[in-house]
Amino acid sequence: MNLNQLARTVRRATLAGAILTGTMLAQPGATPEFVNTLMPQPAQLTVGNGLLDISHGVAISFDKFHDDRLDNAVTWARERLQEQTGAMMQADAASLVISVDGAGEAVQGLDEDESYSLDVTPQGIHLHAATDVGAMRGLETLLQLVQSGDNSFWLPAVSIQDSPRFRWRGLMIDCSRHFEPVGVIERTLDGMAAVKMNVFHWHLTDDQGFRIESQIYPKLTGLGSDGQYYTQDQAREIVAYARGLGIRVVPEFDMPGHSTSWAVGYPDLASAAGPFTIERRFGVFDVVMDPTRESTYAFLDKFIGEMAAIFPDEYMHIGGDENNGAEWKQNARIQAFMTAHNLKDTAALQAYFNQKLLQILTKHGKKMIGWDEVLNPGLPKDVVVQSWRGFNSLAAGARQGYSGILSAGYYLDHMEPAAAHYRVDPLPANNNLTPEEAARILGGEACSWGEYVDPRTIDSRIWPRTAAIAERLWSPRTVTSEDDMYRRLAVESLRLEELGLTHISQEEASLRALAGTQQIDALRPLMAVLEPVNFDTRSHWSEAHGVTTLTPINQLVDALPPDPPSRHDFGDLMSTYLEDPVAHVEEEAALEDTFQSWVASPELMELMSSSPQLAAALPRAQQLAELGTLGREAVSYLSSGVPAPPGWKAQKLAFLDEAEQPVALTRFTVLKPLRDLVNEVK
Repeated sequence: MNLNQLARTVRRATLAGAILTGTMLAQPGATPEFVNTLMPQPAQLTVGNGLLDISHGVAISFDKFHDDRLDNAVTWARERLQEQTGAMMQADAASLVISVDGAGEAVQGLDEDESYSLDVTPQGIHLHAATDVGAMRGLETLLQLVQSGDNSFWLPAVSIQDSPRFRWRGLMIDCSRHFEPVGVIERTLDGMAAVKMNVFHWHLTDDQGFRIESQIYPKLTGLGSDGQYYTQDQAREIVAYARGLGIRVVPEFDMPGHSTSWAVGYPDLASAAGPFTIERRFGVFDVVMDPTRESTYAFLDKFIGEMAAIFPDEYMHIGGDENNGAEWKQNARIQAFMTAHNLKDTAALQAYFNQKLLQILTKHGKKMIGWDEVLNPGLPKDVVVQSWRGFNSLAAGARQGYSGILSAGYYLDHMEPAAAHYRVDPLPANNNLTPEEAARILGGEACSWGEYVDPRTIDSRIWPRTAAIAERLWSPRTVTSEDDMYRRLAVESLRLEELGLTHISQEEASLRALAGTQQIDALRPLMAVLEPVNFDTRSHWSEAHGVTTLTPINQLVDALPPDPPSRHDFGDLMSTYLEDPVAHVEEEAALEDTFQSWVASPELMELMSSSPQLAAALPRAQQLAELGTLGREAVSYLSSGVPAPPGWKAQKLAFLDEAEQPVALTRFTVLKPLRDLVNEVK
């Protein structure tokens, strides 16, 4: 791993100790208390007695194997620890001994041993792992263990034995619909490593752009990329960068559908006559490769051979999804081919294409991964099926002998809260699979599709929710508390931002740009309770308003993070209050303060009215004021025991229904708890 490349993405953040560690500060003279903020939770954690003071630094040594990759990982961890604690190495530094048995696989694969053990005592730290990768996972846990209090930094006495539940813990980034520069990819890889993810699925081609240089077929990027693509050297750099973090890189070249960008430069690949242009819209289109021509396979043979030399992973993703078959049905020559080969429908023709493509992949030492649609009778059993349709599809493949990866439920662009992703398990307890079938479920992948992201906003669309998915894929199935997940996720989010990601700071920067001023305090109460609408709602709006890949991603909706803290925190506060409105006076006071902050201020109205992009959401400011009034009235009725006037409840519920409707592609995060509040009023 190139340490300079890593350091390039690190920001010298000036975050307070509590932000760095997320722990409670001990009172002077008190025995510090360990607060577990680990994410993902380890397989086994035993808390012992005492602590190890690391205020004077940590001296790191090896007592077995180490190589350049491990040395670089340790140097990176040491730099982060120094950033975290400000501690410079002194003579009485704490001792960390790292015992690694060997380097691991030359090309990291499914069977890489990622297990480790970590023991912290008042005398020192011992980290043991079978491989470099296991040691990297243990170092990330060690960094998360750092606590602070009584003017010192320390580690709790713990014993951890850890290994992942699933072997495939991935993140897919779509760089075709909107291109993401190398720096974005590398800081994303940093975040993945921090939460122990191990597969970067790189979606490189689609209708909207061909993003990887081919020297054999230069018109793929020359005509199909708008000049935005990765050179082969950049791709190799990212593969090496990822390997330095213990992350595999699996490229995806979508075919036979989603292939407009291929056909722009090489129209003979397509099933219909050209010419073709890069697709600027989003959706499913007719352009599809011609599976009846041997020239198609000769082209793909050379291309895949070229890509195989860049991407060493044993797997290559061929897409295979959302081919509507329209061009095949309209082409008389292709229809005649289907008849001659007893291919009853376009699904059978695609299966024919996949069989031929699999032979090419095998020739170049690759295994095939494809989306659900590749699963057809006769498909060889070593093909991995990635399911966007759900667990039932995944399980059906496992019963037929196919290994699978779950992505349904992990689509980040759907704007679901972290809790919704957290509830999705690739292998739920009531799965009804035999042990042999269950073993074919390799894990899961979060998916960041690129319709509505750009380099400025992508971090907020991936993080911190992906950390919750990472925990679901690493930790034992029994780790299910959503409240505890959110508690730890808040801390992990800050750690990720310190690492160089921008998911928190992006919101503030975007709001300042939208408002045209640094003075945005008046916006905060409203922005805190807004989030983007879901994917389908935005897609329908975008289609109606002619949104394309060229449309700037700079609206209010793009500044707002999905699943902001208000969604969980306000719901939790309301739930506690409603248990006993008379007795829970602290919660009542907190609600009163919140509702008061929602009352519209002249500054908010003026700020939003003066910005064309904010003005579209002005009705939200007016609704927030009414929500504040509604909340104050409801709390007053419940806490005093005085019934509401006739018709009050019906009127307020009707208003909440109105507030559910999208405005400027935003939605409120607090409406369900408010509905619960109103319904409790007599």
